[in-house]
Amino acid sequence: MSAFRRLLIYPLVLAAALAACAPAATSVAPPATAASAAPVAAAGLPENVEARLDSIARAIIAGGQVPGLTVAVAQGDQVAFARGYGAANREQGVQPTPETVFRTGSVTKQFTAAAILRLAEQGKLDLDDPITKYLPDFPTQGHTVTVSQLLNHTSGIKSYTGLPQWRPRMHETLNHEQMLAFFVNEPFDFAPGEQWRYNNSAYYLLGVIVERVTGQDYPTYIQETFFRPLRLQNTSYCPDGAAAGHAEGYSMREEGPVVAAPISMTSPFSAGAICSTVLDLVRWNRALVGGRVVSPVSYRAMITPDTLRDGKPLTYGYGLGVSEWEGMRRVHHGGGIPGFGAYLAYYPERDVTIAVLQNTDSRDPALTEDAVARAVLGIAAPEVKDLPLSAAEGERYAGTYDLGPMQIRVFVDGERVMAQGTGQPAFRLLYQGNHEFRASFDERTRLVFEVSGERAESFTLYQGGATMPARRVQ
Repeated sequence: MSAFRRLLIYPLVLAAALAACAPAATSVAPPATAASAAPVAAAGLPENVEARLDSIARAIIAGGQVPGLTVAVAQGDQVAFARGYGAANREQGVQPTPETVFRTGSVTKQFTAAAILRLAEQGKLDLDDPITKYLPDFPTQGHTVTVSQLLNHTSGIKSYTGLPQWRPRMHETLNHEQMLAFFVNEPFDFAPGEQWRYNNSAYYLLGVIVERVTGQDYPTYIQETFFRPLRLQNTSYCPDGAAAGHAEGYSMREEGPVVAAPISMTSPFSAGAICSTVLDLVRWNRALVGGRVVSPVSYRAMITPDTLRDGKPLTYGYGLGVSEWEGMRRVHHGGGIPGFGAYLAYYPERDVTIAVLQNTDSRDPALTEDAVARAVLGIAAPEVKDLPLSAAEGERYAGTYDLGPMQIRVFVDGERVMAQGTGQPAFRLLYQGNHEFRASFDERTRLVFEVSGERAESFTLYQGGATMPARRVQ
């Protein structure tokens, strides 16, 4: 499981649904109101949406799973809502504002992808080039891997964040040689272009390519190329330790929030080491959409998923996920890193940008973004069923399925169908009919089984805008 991207199923981390609206806990400071927040009605959004967003955020804080949270919503270039809730630093009693800096984890990937596209526009590299043109010593084990395949997670290179030897050393300051040593000699997961599998190694390598091509270190390049010209004054390559204006990160334990395990920013690097604010993330998206980061042609490439060799379409472009959400297109990316969660989404048909930052890794920020999007766009939450299923009917789905980064065991407990990922607690599957289930910890997560005869042979996981196939292995 990636330490700085929370996508695949793991119920304890993603378990909390939105809590019922309640006053903030007495230990939590009242929410800050951003001076820059314009009247919501002026942005063309529902007049009551400000109160609804405020209620959603207060409920999340009151639920006890998120110490601090910031949310920003913009329609076009106008910020319609921007506020902070809870605690940015529990020990110091500091509350967050829209200017509070959080680690964004894998939201970083769109910055890295944009850097690669910018260099391609300048003729300094080509997306179809083999990566060995820029990384001549990288052992591709007889495969040809292109820069494009690094960008869209189809390279087949092993992702180091899924390797057991990396996690015990993630707090160490490691150079490129030491980081690459975690995965360069690992066998490929698949031949390049044959499958899609989220890959932090790929985006680490893209950062190294940026450095090789430009002669600058990655933090300096993105600072000078993007942050400074776009006036993203609160966006930077994250420092390793505490910094003024930055939120503290927490993980949830039985006794409550505890300061998260340390991680050196040399580990996430160009895959997940950018820090920002909700307001800067909105500004970044507006610049990206408006052609001020890369050309319109390059941006279209970023949001146009390719296909696999067998013709199956992807739901990921270059550094950005692209999916259909409630009948409209959504361009998005989440991020998770020890102590923090982030989500940045754009709805082109409505020209709405939503940014969510939180200082915990124990609740999926996509849950918050989904609730905010429904309030802003006037979309009701879907009806989730819990249809009865006999033990005999449930047994057709029982088995072990290979999802790639992990295996998922499906089993029957009485008349309940359960699922359990490798090294994770079990959770219930809610039957929707027609071989479709929803995860009890996050009802937006769907598992749709393909049944042949009396048993399922595979299922497709729909989560976080991604589509991931899993085949039966026993």
